[in-house]
Amino acid sequence: MLAIRPLAEPDRLDVLVLPVRPTDPAAGGAAGGDAPAELAPTAVTPPDGTAEEAAALVPVARLSGRAGEIRTHLRPGRSPGRLVLLGIGDGGESSWRAAGAALARSAADETQITIALPAEVTPDAVRGLTEGLLLASYRFRLTDADDPPALAGVDLLLADPTAYESTVATARTTAAMTRLARDLTNTPSSVKTPQWFADQVASAAADLPDLRLTVRGPAELAAEGFGGILAVGGGSASGPRLVEVDWHPANARTHVVLIGKGITFDTGGISIKPVPAMKLMRKDMAGAAAVVAATLGAAALRLPVRVTTLAPLAENMVSGSAFRPGDVIRHYGGTTSETTNSDAEGRLVLADALAYAVRQLKPDLLIDLATLTGANAVALGKRTAALYSENDDLAADLLNAIGAAGEAAWRMPLHTDYVEYLGSEIADLYSAPAQGAGSVTAALYLREFTGDLRDRWLHLDMSAPSWADGDQAELTRGATGWGVRSLLRWLAGVD
Repeated sequence: MLAIRPLAEPDRLDVLVLPVRPTDPAAGGAAGGDAPAELAPTAVTPPDGTAEEAAALVPVARLSGRAGEIRTHLRPGRSPGRLVLLGIGDGGESSWRAAGAALARSAADETQITIALPAEVTPDAVRGLTEGLLLASYRFRLTDADDPPALAGVDLLLADPTAYESTVATARTTAAMTRLARDLTNTPSSVKTPQWFADQVASAAADLPDLRLTVRGPAELAAEGFGGILAVGGGSASGPRLVEVDWHPANARTHVVLIGKGITFDTGGISIKPVPAMKLMRKDMAGAAAVVAATLGAAALRLPVRVTTLAPLAENMVSGSAFRPGDVIRHYGGTTSETTNSDAEGRLVLADALAYAVRQLKPDLLIDLATLTGANAVALGKRTAALYSENDDLAADLLNAIGAAGEAAWRMPLHTDYVEYLGSEIADLYSAPAQGAGSVTAALYLREFTGDLRDRWLHLDMSAPSWADGDQAELTRGATGWGVRSLLRWLAGVD
């Protein structure tokens, strides 16, 4: 990742970035706004004449100050050799995140840049800038001919650099864990078996003290009764796993369990998917990647909350040992499910993990993330997760954290009218009813496994925002790492 340093004085000045803001704050973040702009006063005075030159360029370049707007001016034979005018919008965290992302792409061919930050810049703004720079510069390549971006270092000029060091460190950890989730999700499934995923978690956890890791293989899963995970993984030569990671600081007062769907590839099983729907199914473990990365981030940041993550991992394949439509599955704890669609497999592995968490871990709060339904995108588009919970306070807290992190979710209803669709004539539950709204009925099914934690449970269907079709702001094409930033924000505020 980029090296980002808060400094009081530059030690090199090849490219200098100066912030530009709208003169009308109300128009500051509007894309395509026509409000006039001005150079924002900086905490550290730029080299002689630079500020005056930049101020004269702003109206000539017809800048609006919109967040992420960029104009570069060459200064041959002078220092700095390039002057970059960067729109910062209203100066809030989200505007600075957009500005940082735009700058990372615009300056990718530079080796080092220096950003003179405004005198009144807040820690939140510095966090947004740092995250934008680090996330937008992410690339995933599996080739020996890789040509990484030249940009290696960014210096932040501040009047009191030490006051922002912890902010930059937090943003750096958050970005590193988001990038880890992206790496795990982007990795092709020819490599990414359940055991490979478990090995990656073990490798990442080894660098962090006070983490406990448990990995259950097929034999342990069978002995303990994890029927859903075993059924979904039964058709693959690469057997299923259940990864459990526990961060338990001595001063923790609250115990949170995070659960993430971990289907390392989803063919749809015997209810096989069409090719267009199958080709990106390496991303069907994005929920597991997010919760694991968030837990590692909580440990790295030493957050004073106990976090236990469960990642049920399986490859849903077609073979003679694959589970069949119409099979009845016995989950952990004894509840049975009739399934007539083997492509609705994610909820089966989550059901085991939820039941195990309720019975054995007995947390205060229970959160699950899953690339669960295509209905998520139908209802809310490509950037927004569907959030379900019966706990208004928990839902509000998560939504606030998600918004602050620069991600998006919308609270959806748990319609009681749809519960009757879960009824089966031969089992306790019918896992994939054809009636009702798909994302809602999937959430209602999961709710059946939350026991006495039903009023402290929250489900995020994040299938749509887990993947980006192109570069946009801090997102790069491919896996987004959705949920890592939001969970870390939320966990930092848990009492």
